[in-house]
Amino acid sequence: MNERIRVPEVRLVGPNGEQVGIVSIHDALKLAQEADLDLVEVAATARPPVCKLMDYGKFKYESAMKAREARKNQAHTIIKEIKLRPKIDPHDYETKKGHVVRFLKAGDKVKVTIMFRGREQSRPELGFRLLQRLADDVQELGFVESHAKQDGRNMIMVIGPHKKKAEAKAEKAAAKAQRGGEEPSVPEE
Repeated sequence: MNERIRVPEVRLVGPNGEQVGIVSIHDALKLAQEADLDLVEVAATARPPVCKLMDYGKFKYESAMKAREARKNQAHTIIKEIKLRPKIDPHDYETKKGHVVRFLKAGDKVKVTIMFRGREQSRPELGFRLLQRLADDVQELGFVESHAKQDGRNMIMVIGPHKKKAEAKAEKAAAKAQRGGEEPSVPEE
């Protein structure tokens, strides 16, 4: 059991965080066995190394729960993509703009791609103007995170939301709760 022990003594910390002091490694192991706890090395680089008496299984479980809770509260940034053409119909533009508005309200980033074909490639200013128009139309919901740049046959721009994903989720939940509280009245018989 004690084959791997290389240090003669350790600084021992009790189960409630109290300082026990510097004790021999054998005494520390004996104290851990008597208290039915584990002897866990906390700071290996200290001289002498610091060890703590604790229930290691419980410690691992609690730290896993904290990590899980932190991940649950963390918002994942999602990039949605909208593709347009330089000669887009006004109604189609309004539809695409509606999608961008919906994505920004949900707290997602939007990557707007304009695809050029054939002779359209010689007129990149058409795509640039279209992207500027879209950015101006959704200005109150988002900001231009990455300005328009030509990438081969495509022109790309990224629009980020003013609201964070978590804020958008909280707002949506509050609106849903408010609607849920105002149930329509059912006539009594």
